[in-house]
Amino acid sequence: MSAPCPVDLGPAEEVLRRYPAEEASLIQVLQDVHRAYNYLPCDVLVRVAETLHVPLAKVFSVGTFYKAFSLTPQGRTIVKVCTGTACHIRGAVQLLDELCRQLNVEPGGTTQDLGFTVKTVNCVGACAMAPVLIVDETYYGNAAAAKVGKYLKGSGGKANAN
Repeated sequence: MSAPCPVDLGPAEEVLRRYPAEEASLIQVLQDVHRAYNYLPCDVLVRVAETLHVPLAKVFSVGTFYKAFSLTPQGRTIVKVCTGTACHIRGAVQLLDELCRQLNVEPGGTTQDLGFTVKTVNCVGACAMAPVLIVDETYYGNAAAAKVGKYLKGSGGKANAN
């Protein structure tokens, strides 16, 4: 078994230079680090703890508490399917099934090429447009399973959609 590849700390160092080396900077630093890497690599969290003089346990605690953060690599394009009551009744399950079939992932999974991560969310507050699919920041109301490939085409990930 080979050791995991070390992460390039360059982007993290850039982020850390922009903030005071204190605990009050932690959430902002983690947000910027997450944006730079698309997740929070463990090696980077160790460096953040050292630089901000915060116990590593607290850095991990914050990194796992907020849903906006992930400790595993995420796709370049995040696709969310609303599974709230209105969306569920109007076809969210079929939408999610087709999305996962075309990308060959399970809900919560990321494609092997790191192009896409598929997530479910409880409610996006757009019940009148149910079911709702969100590709990065673009909302698709009245989304149809038959149009999943079209929804993915304009995104930054590489769709292997049919």
